[in-house]
Amino acid sequence: MADITEVDYIWKNGELVPWAEATTHVLSHSLHYGSGVFEGIRCYKDPDSDKSFVFRLQDHMERLHRSAKIASIELPYTVEELCAATVEVIRANKLPSCYIRPIVYRGYGVMGVDPSGAPTDVVIACWPWDAYLGPDALANGINVGISSWRQRSINAIPPAVKATAAYFNSLMAKLEAKEHGYAEAIMLNEEGLVCEGTGENLFVVRDGILSTPPLSDGVLEGITRDSVIVLAEELDIPVIEESLTRSDLYIADEVFMTGSAAELTPIGSVDGRRIGKPGEITQQLQKRFFDVCYGHIEEYADWLTEV
Repeated sequence: MADITEVDYIWKNGELVPWAEATTHVLSHSLHYGSGVFEGIRCYKDPDSDKSFVFRLQDHMERLHRSAKIASIELPYTVEELCAATVEVIRANKLPSCYIRPIVYRGYGVMGVDPSGAPTDVVIACWPWDAYLGPDALANGINVGISSWRQRSINAIPPAVKATAAYFNSLMAKLEAKEHGYAEAIMLNEEGLVCEGTGENLFVVRDGILSTPPLSDGVLEGITRDSVIVLAEELDIPVIEESLTRSDLYIADEVFMTGSAAELTPIGSVDGRRIGKPGEITQQLQKRFFDVCYGHIEEYADWLTEV
């Protein structure tokens, strides 16, 4: 979606490494078999001060540990060590705001589907990255289409693991969406129910009620998703987790996507069916979300790690 802007350092296996030297062998196991897990995190600069905050850093690193456990990858750093390393690499690169990509993968040493004996590499990179789905997406919304590619089955690649291999069908759906002129794709699960975007959770508003697919329908347990649910309840917006069909998207009053990269992006149309400009509930949640990220809401201070 956007070119990577090079910075000075990447944290790799316990130390800061110059950007150009943070390399991986071409025969690394994960390159050939997708045997890695990762996270996407954002650091926000408060526009009203010089303070910068990483949003829900500990929660992300805890999920990274859970992903590694499901994938049977031995992660040699604690949650606390990974959080400290994240702050270290942001400071080293002097970034007031940035996107953060921790990744744990099986490195060079063995070949074949059996990963036994492959070393574990742990990397945390960060770089400046603006709106994931385009400069106007947050304000004006995007157009999306239902993909012909289904989301992976819960008994194929578990949705609870944020695995590199799981994003191959996301890649296919994204390319298909671009070919059809859409900014993003929505994937259904094997039962034909609405699942998620290529890297985002979904929310629908109808008659003042906020709905989102349940985890049992195969969606990633998104941290931004969870944040929106908490914020909606605080704002007295009714929230339910329920299975949704594509028709539910067509007739919704509002639809939006959430994710660390996408943040809270409104959807203007689905398969050419117009939803419209960002609605009242979408805008209300979007404003509250960014107020939290910028450190303006004291009761959510424990969601933020100051850099």
